[in-house]
Amino acid sequence: MARKTATTDPGPDVPAGAVPGLDRLPAGPTLFVGRRAELAALRAAATRPVSGRCPVLVLAGRPGSGRTALAARFARTVAADYPDGVLFARLSAPDGGRVPPARAARLLLEQLDPESAVPLPGVVEDGRDEPGCVALREALAGLRVLLVLDDVRDAGQVWPLLADEPGCLVLATTAGPLTGIEDIDPVILGGLDRTASGELLADLVGGTRVSCDPVGAADLAEACAARPAALRLMAGWLRGNAKTAVTDAARELTRVVGEETGTTPGAKGAADDAVKAGAEQAKPSANARKDARKDASRNGSANGSGNGSGNASGNAPKKKEEGGVAPGAGAAAPGVGSAGDRAAWVKPGPEPAEPVPVPDNDPLLGAFTLLYRGLPAAQARMLRTLTLAPAQTADPRTASALVGCPVPDAAATLTALAERELLGAEAPAADGTPRYRVPGRLYPRLVRLREQEDRPAETELARARLLERLVRLTESARALLDPEGGPAPDPLPAALRLHSPEHAREWLLGERELLLGAVADAIGQGDLDGSAGRLVTALLRALPLTGAPAPADLYRLHELVLTVAERNGRPRRASAALLNLGDLQVAAGRWEQAAAHYRAALEHARKADDEPLCARALEGAAGCHRALGDAVRAADWYGRALGLRQSLGDHAAEARLLARVAEAHTAQRRFDEADREYRAALAVLRRLGDEHAREAVGAALADLRERVDAGW
Repeated sequence: MARKTATTDPGPDVPAGAVPGLDRLPAGPTLFVGRRAELAALRAAATRPVSGRCPVLVLAGRPGSGRTALAARFARTVAADYPDGVLFARLSAPDGGRVPPARAARLLLEQLDPESAVPLPGVVEDGRDEPGCVALREALAGLRVLLVLDDVRDAGQVWPLLADEPGCLVLATTAGPLTGIEDIDPVILGGLDRTASGELLADLVGGTRVSCDPVGAADLAEACAARPAALRLMAGWLRGNAKTAVTDAARELTRVVGEETGTTPGAKGAADDAVKAGAEQAKPSANARKDARKDASRNGSANGSGNGSGNASGNAPKKKEEGGVAPGAGAAAPGVGSAGDRAAWVKPGPEPAEPVPVPDNDPLLGAFTLLYRGLPAAQARMLRTLTLAPAQTADPRTASALVGCPVPDAAATLTALAERELLGAEAPAADGTPRYRVPGRLYPRLVRLREQEDRPAETELARARLLERLVRLTESARALLDPEGGPAPDPLPAALRLHSPEHAREWLLGERELLLGAVADAIGQGDLDGSAGRLVTALLRALPLTGAPAPADLYRLHELVLTVAERNGRPRRASAALLNLGDLQVAAGRWEQAAAHYRAALEHARKADDEPLCARALEGAAGCHRALGDAVRAADWYGRALGLRQSLGDHAAEARLLARVAEAHTAQRRFDEADREYRAALAVLRRLGDEHAREAVGAALADLRERVDAGW
């Protein structure tokens, strides 16, 4: 069935490739209707001057209101004003988990400059001063960048990311209140108006079928609270039930919503109940709405025309068919201060205990239930199982592993689910492989269905298959990038195969976050440590071969190794992980944090009775004290490491440590002791026949004696 692309947005999209990062935005539906007033309100708010920081736009709407699609649409229409790029990050996981601002900053930094060195995570009291957040704000200085932050839970996720750069713009979407940042005038999404709802149904279902039953179409829109996601699901259900009248679809939806809540309300009652449930979750205070109306009146931003239900002031829509008003984002917190004062516009608000839920009587879940009941068994199982995918995002490779089917079958099932509006299309992988994501609004219900319909053993097997598939893909990528690095794994099936070193590199870098997420999920659950450990090992071998091994990635992997080792009582492995963490901190110049890791590594090495590891930890800690200018402690720790190396008969390390001890003595002006240690090092090197090292130590000794003779 041919469909037109209906839109009331008069602004043309920016051509692909004209602005860096446009391809990072969610693809969104190809069919976009209504929302003209909201787009006008966002444009007006974007041009309002803000002193001291980049402007922040807030787009608030209940799950299924189309806030992400509208944000992506707006971003594409204004992207030309931000030539330095468009950045995108989700600040909530599909399960409602809160993404820390430090992780979001790291993702945004990598998008801004893939070659930049992302700072290692740090433990700080003030989230705004976390190294990644500081680095992002510094990187944005002097740039014109558009940051789209999707599904924000609270202001505490946003304010650490706000740069002191008025040329940038932040667009945040949220389901709940977003108080704590000064000078925010939210745009609140309700349902579509009658005209836009009719256009959407006509284009998705078929114009003739809808035009022949305008009353039924209106009833269906009202039963869906005129929210785009529910309308799309019902359109998918109607396409699969070609003989069902549109009026009957509204009646069926009302019946299913009644089943969900144990009542049988009318269509309007079901929609109204959902609207009330959402409005009570978090609605702007009367003063906030009053202030917003005043601001909109002054700015003239309420004059945007069109079919959208929202307005510039963020007031609740007045038309009956525009029900389903989202919980709004609050205005500025009282008593915050003037916008010009830096302390005034960054005030973290309290974190919400839970994300804004989708109530059982919401027509969105009723529409999903209708559509899900008609799915073939293979599609229903795939949909449930995709909730196990890392970040709930999958391509045919990972989807086939989860359900245990051939890749072509998985690809066909994913496509069918996307056509039924049950999966969202993500940006394709670097090699063009399509990717899909479970919508967050459906995730809790799908998890419940999975727990009801799938046996725990099946779920565990699916997770194990996924990890083993990722291990094989990572090992095959490593073999392509370094053919001499060890035996290649058994060849993968043709549909899974990576074909060249460049393909392997693109796959590793493009799927890096999902690979790290898969490891973290598995280790967090603690029941597949063996498979997770193999994936960690494969990643530690493969990522450095890409030419851009991010220290932050390696740090995360070694932290996961440490978690598994401590959980399984393996002190030797825990000590090795801590040594690697310390080395990464040293490379970043964070000596105190590195010393703490080395000391912890020493404790684990002693438990394992591993003297080489003990010596390695002692030497690392000594180096940190030396860098911090504490020569006394450096000499002590170097001396302890020296004693262990001598007992082990490691003469090369013995010579190196003798020279380090001599340097520490020199810093304490203990010249006789330093001279003695240098001479001892020369004697060891003479026995080893290491002429290059002898020259270096001899030069250091000569320099010491020359300075002493000169009266130093």
